[in-house]
Amino acid sequence: MMKSATALSARPAASASETAQVGRARFTGLDGLRAIAVLLVLAYHLFPGWILQSGFVGVDVFFVISGFLITSLLLRERDRTGSIALVGFWRRRARRLLPALALVVTVTATWAWIIGGDVLVRLGWQVLGAATFSYNWVSVAGSADYFTADTPELLRNLWSLAVEEQFYALWPLLFLLVMLIPNRWVRTAIAIAGAAASAWWMSTLVGSGLTRAYFGTDSHAFGLLLGVALAFGLQRVVTSDAAWLRHPVTRRAGTAVGVVAIVGLVVTAALPEHADASTFPGTLLLAVGLSGLLIAVSVVPASRIGGALDTPVLRWIGDRSYGIYLWHWPLFVLIVAMTGTSAASESLPPWVGPVVFVLTLVIAALSYRLVEQPIRRLGLWPSVRALGARLAGAPAARLRGVGIVALAAMVIAGTTAAIAVAPEASSGQDAVRAGQQALAQSAPSPHPPLLADDDASTAQTSASATPTATEGREIDAIGDSVMLAAAPALVARFPGILIDAKVSRSMYAAPRIISALADSGRLRPYVVIGLGTNGAIDEHSLDLVRQTLGPQRTLILVTASAPRSWIPGVNRDLQKYAAAHPDVVVADWDAAIRPHRDLLAGDEIHPGEAGGKIYAQTVADALTQVQLRRAQEREYMLLRAYALAAVD
Repeated sequence: MMKSATALSARPAASASETAQVGRARFTGLDGLRAIAVLLVLAYHLFPGWILQSGFVGVDVFFVISGFLITSLLLRERDRTGSIALVGFWRRRARRLLPALALVVTVTATWAWIIGGDVLVRLGWQVLGAATFSYNWVSVAGSADYFTADTPELLRNLWSLAVEEQFYALWPLLFLLVMLIPNRWVRTAIAIAGAAASAWWMSTLVGSGLTRAYFGTDSHAFGLLLGVALAFGLQRVVTSDAAWLRHPVTRRAGTAVGVVAIVGLVVTAALPEHADASTFPGTLLLAVGLSGLLIAVSVVPASRIGGALDTPVLRWIGDRSYGIYLWHWPLFVLIVAMTGTSAASESLPPWVGPVVFVLTLVIAALSYRLVEQPIRRLGLWPSVRALGARLAGAPAARLRGVGIVALAAMVIAGTTAAIAVAPEASSGQDAVRAGQQALAQSAPSPHPPLLADDDASTAQTSASATPTATEGREIDAIGDSVMLAAAPALVARFPGILIDAKVSRSMYAAPRIISALADSGRLRPYVVIGLGTNGAIDEHSLDLVRQTLGPQRTLILVTASAPRSWIPGVNRDLQKYAAAHPDVVVADWDAAIRPHRDLLAGDEIHPGEAGGKIYAQTVADALTQVQLRRAQEREYMLLRAYALAAVD
């Protein structure tokens, strides 16, 4: 299906240092699990078209980790002190999340301002969503699509941070209420029931739109809630010294389960993605369940799989997973924009993924050492006071302080400028809107004068042996957003043409539309169909269209051009179908636009004004081909009739 897209929530919900603050040792294996999750998502984003088609499940792995760790911290603090210091909890969250987030937003927004173009689309709303931890709901309100990479939003990956922050804000309050229930198994059951309800809600919503189902906090909380259930259920086990936990048989069984869970996560990430309940929440639930199993066998005392996950490399990545997550997607979008291609383009240079991967690790490591860790140790305001002291200190310290202030001022100014000039729509969306406006302003009469079937037949057997121009009033055009973007040029080239084009439409819609035109008596002699952009060609649908058109009408199929893996197959199917049916002609838009990619919008799909003229010319050439073929047939019939008459 669509790409794109999926961000993960690689927030170390509670690092080793943070758990120490509430009096417990770190959980074994979870840094390694964070590393596995973040690597799955990086592979999904940075190497589009690779085998990890569902690598976005990494976000759900992190949701489970966060639910487990946050609840475990709250349980430990309550057992130790008898209460929960809510202000202290929220302060630690802010200290952990805000500095790196502010750095990423301001630096990448300034970079986007320098580049310009589609990377700035809706940037003001994106920054607002980031600043208020409501990015997921801002995206829902703006009908954003996480899984499309046509014109990806610069900060789109922050949706999952918003979900987690909302969890961090609400769960400690609800935790106090849940803890009024004395039985921990009842508390566990309540959390599991909540997770099941959330998953059911996603499966219900996905039928009416993936964005709401995937981005909604309510519909995507099942991973967090399963983590909560794990924390309640394992509360006594993780601190137990029971001999059975250290028994060789128990440890071997735990290792086997852990290995199966890790392999299962990778296999799950390689499953094909579908825009329905089989993936949302089907595949996500599989990843959540495997993550829960892996956490359960990793955090128990003397866990071998937990120790194996705590290798130095995985721990290094896990400790920095928050920064890696924050930086990788904006860096990818910006570098792709600098190449002049789109994130979904098959022409994406092969060096982009590896370069972004290395750059992400380097920048995340610097952010971790120079920004995140110092502020976590000192706090937000003490860090500001330390900067003030540096400005008033020795010349060398003062110079460093001035440099920090100057850089901060530059990126803040750059972010402000970027927001000020950010367009509300991408170049592709602008092209589609221009087409919609053109259709609204030049809509033909609902009942234009058409040739009757017998007149059409007579015209086709006319004595004329030369091709005649096709008028717009003879043409029905059925298409998707590409045809919609080309509508101004089609209307100008064929006055009176009837265009029925809609965003995200596929070939499956064609029979219904053609049948409705036929039933209303408005079906014209020439039908142009451009419906290959959004999915595979259904030959049965084409057969139904031809059956409705009958022998007296002509079908013109427009090839597709888009940076999508299925497009070559679509165009081969269209050419093959036309070759098998003499009454079908191909308008090869893909071949016509290939030398003129610069005339497409930034998504490499929708034509601008000049590109639309090429689209219209491609249709005109196909119609000329039809007329020339008919003229040759008429000439042949005339010559044959003349020869027969001469014999008589």
